[in-house]
Amino acid sequence: MKITGVELRRIAMPLVAPFRTSFGTETSRDVLLVRVVTPDAEGWGECVAMSEPLYSSEFVDGAAEVIKRFLLPSLPAEVDAYGVGRALEPIKGHRMAKAAVETAVLDAQLRAAGESFGRFLGAERDRVPCGVSVGIMDSIPELLEAVGGYLDEGYVRIKLKIEPGWDVEPVRAVRERFGDDVLLQVDANAAYTLVDARHLAKLDDFELLLIEQPLANDDFVQHAQLAKQLRTPICLDESIESAEHAAAAIALGSCSIVNIKPGRIGGYLEARRIHDLCRAHGVAVWCGGMLETGLGRAANVALAALPGFTLPGDTSGSRRYYATDITEPFELRDGHLDVPAGPGLGVEPIQSILDEVTTSTEWITL
Repeated sequence: MKITGVELRRIAMPLVAPFRTSFGTETSRDVLLVRVVTPDAEGWGECVAMSEPLYSSEFVDGAAEVIKRFLLPSLPAEVDAYGVGRALEPIKGHRMAKAAVETAVLDAQLRAAGESFGRFLGAERDRVPCGVSVGIMDSIPELLEAVGGYLDEGYVRIKLKIEPGWDVEPVRAVRERFGDDVLLQVDANAAYTLVDARHLAKLDDFELLLIEQPLANDDFVQHAQLAKQLRTPICLDESIESAEHAAAAIALGSCSIVNIKPGRIGGYLEARRIHDLCRAHGVAVWCGGMLETGLGRAANVALAALPGFTLPGDTSGSRRYYATDITEPFELRDGHLDVPAGPGLGVEPIQSILDEVTTSTEWITL
């Protein structure tokens, strides 16, 4: 395809409630959207970088800058989604920015061809089971109220954010209140060290699905050592930035489950590669979330419909995070979300809502 121009659009999306993790609290999302325009179709990509470099080294201002200065000028005159990856490979890092560009190109490509994201990626289901991520709360009663509300809505899996001082007791309280039948997992966002192994082993009593990213992002070796000391399976998130990272983690025994977040690893093509690798090695995968709007959520739901995604993901309904989404909202039905079947992402931004939440736009002619 020939790309005639690209729009970078910033939108401000207030969250329905503060979302607290071990590295900080979010009350709103500053989202960078990439719109690619071609003679045949246009496509959308959502950059999942946060406002500050706390989850990863990327942040939204930096992503916008690197897209303008380096990524877009590197694209050839005519390109498809595979060509985006090849063209951007010499630029180190900036995977979230790259993912936004690649996704927008892929969306335009698939819309022009009349093919859905799910069909292109290899989805085998028309709906996916959904879990929900529950942030760190001020008190256990507040946590129990929140978990109860999500279970009433139909979510089939609960993930609790944890950190030192907020781990064993909150998990115990949820188990005691809601029983062993609830699928339950925890996410530390790299808040612990190997010194905490004996303490983390106390979580084994609660029959968790997994403990996600307990140790530092760049430490495969110590995750492998921790895995030998826990019965609870270890899942890696921040540590996995590519298929090569996933292969190394599997070979070292650093994890037995992988959380695939397309933005973190550079896009949906790399996400599919990691899925295929993990499936070949018998490693379960699930689709994580980064508080995406309906645009990013549509692509994640399509990805989560691939056969290797055997655990419920963080593909929650729109109202989990936003009172008003920029697309038609994703609504939970019997604990599942439908996979969009239309061309490309299968969803469109609602222009009036998009305009209302837009804080800036920039048009770049290619």
